Amino acid sequence: MLKHSLLLLIVIFLMAACGQRSSKNLEVNMDDVDTGELQLSSESMNDIIQNLASPIEVAALINALNVPYSASYLADPESLSTNTTSFEMAYYLGALSADLGYLNMYQKTGSEINYLSTINQLADALQIGQFFDFATIKRLATSGTDLDSLMFISVNSFNNMDEYLRKTGRSNLSALMIAGVWIEGLYLATQVARENNNEELRTMIGEQKLVLNDLLLVLNNYRNEVAIVRYINDLEIIKNAYDNVKITYNVGEPRTIEEDSMLTVVQSESSQVTMSEETLRQIIQLTQQVRNMHMNIKT
Repeated sequence: MLKHSLLLLIVIFLMAACGQRSSKNLEVNMDDVDTGELQLSSESMNDIIQNLASPIEVAALINALNVPYSASYLADPESLSTNTTSFEMAYYLGALSADLGYLNMYQKTGSEINYLSTINQLADALQIGQFFDFATIKRLATSGTDLDSLMFISVNSFNNMDEYLRKTGRSNLSALMIAGVWIEGLYLATQVARENNNEELRTMIGEQKLVLNDLLLVLNNYRNEVAIVRYINDLEIIKNAYDNVKITYNVGEPRTIEEDSMLTVVQSESSQVTMSEETLRQIIQLTQQVRNMHMNIKT
C-alpha cells in the first residue's frame, strides 16, 4: 500500500505535459554527477522506498482531521533558482511532488500549474522526462475515471526512471529525490501537528524515526560527494532529536486467513510510539529549519 501511494504521488506530480515556462533555460551539466559505487542492493533500496511514508498518506491524514487548507505550508516553486546543480534539482523534484500531493488532496487544481510547470522543467533538465507519457497521464489524472491505468503508467514510469538513473550512474540523484519527498512530507505533518493535538498524526511523525534511519543509510553511500554531505549533516540534526523517540513492538496472536484457496498464517503486530512534548517540539523546529534552508526559504 505504501508503495502504491508513493507511485500515485509520482503520477500526480507528473500529470501535466503542459507548463507555462519553457525548460530551454534550465540546463544541467551532467558531468557534475560523479557517484561512487552503490553499496546497497537494489532489493534493499526498494524496501526502503516501499517503507517511505508517502506525502499522499500525510495529506490524507491531515485532510481527515478536517484541518483547513493552508497555502502557507507549501513551497513557492517560483522562488526556486533555475541556476543550480543537478543535486538540488533532484531534491526540489521530490519536495515539490510532496506539495502537489497536498494540493491534490484538497482539490486545489487551480494552484497546481506553477508546480507542474517547474516539475516538468526539472524532469527534463535531469534528462528523465522522456520516460513519462505526460499527455496520457494528464488525461487520466484529470478525468479520474481509470485509476487502474493511471497506476500502471505510474509504476512503469517510476521503474523506468529509477532504472535509468542507476544505469547512468546517477542513483545518487534518485536518493536525493526521495530525501526531498520525505522532508517535505514530514514538514507538512509537523506544521499541522504544531497547531493540532492529534494522537494519530503524532504517532505517524514518531514512526518516521525508522524511515529516517533508512534514508540516511542510503545517502551515506554517497558521503564522498560534498553536495550530498550537506543533506546528510542536516538530516543527522533531525535524527538527534529522533533519538529521544522510543518505538516498541507488541506481537499479537497469529491468525489464519484464506487467500487463493490457501490457508496462510499471519503474525499480527502493533507498535507504540513514546515521544515527549519537548521532543516533538524539537522535531517540528528542526524539520522546519532544514526544509526551509534547502528550499531557499528565508525564516
